[in-house]
Amino acid sequence: MIVYTVGTFDLLHVGHLALLEYCKTLGDKLVVGVASDEVVASYKRNVPVIPLNQRMKMLKALKCVDDVVFYDKLEYVTNCKELDVDIFVIGEDWGDKPHNIAVEKYLKSKGKKIVQVNYNPQTSSSKIKQNTIAQSHKGTYMAQAI
Repeated sequence: MIVYTVGTFDLLHVGHLALLEYCKTLGDKLVVGVASDEVVASYKRNVPVIPLNQRMKMLKALKCVDDVVFYDKLEYVTNCKELDVDIFVIGEDWGDKPHNIAVEKYLKSKGKKIVQVNYNPQTSSSKIKQNTIAQSHKGTYMAQAI
């Protein structure tokens, strides 16, 4: 069984690792789809701080990940078809956008499964970025005080 999940995977952290290790338990092969900077810019305010090729390289280094692909359009059907995905793992913020509905319809028509997971509330790339910015501002004020 081929398991497929997608994301930005910027600032790889323990929450990502937990998700990917869980995905691996669902099948024989785990393929991770990584969003290009252009795709991320279409739905997030900030583009990734880690370049696409480096995000892919980090994911490939994880023993739970069997393959890594990227996607440069906000649609999932193409990779699901090409990879012959059996299980597509999505996050809790999935929603009813046209690209989500299209892949759900495709997978259901093929008898494939969608598994929705909750995010780790203690860890997120956004929180890491916020903490980094806050700490850098503290460092600036401390340096000015000295």
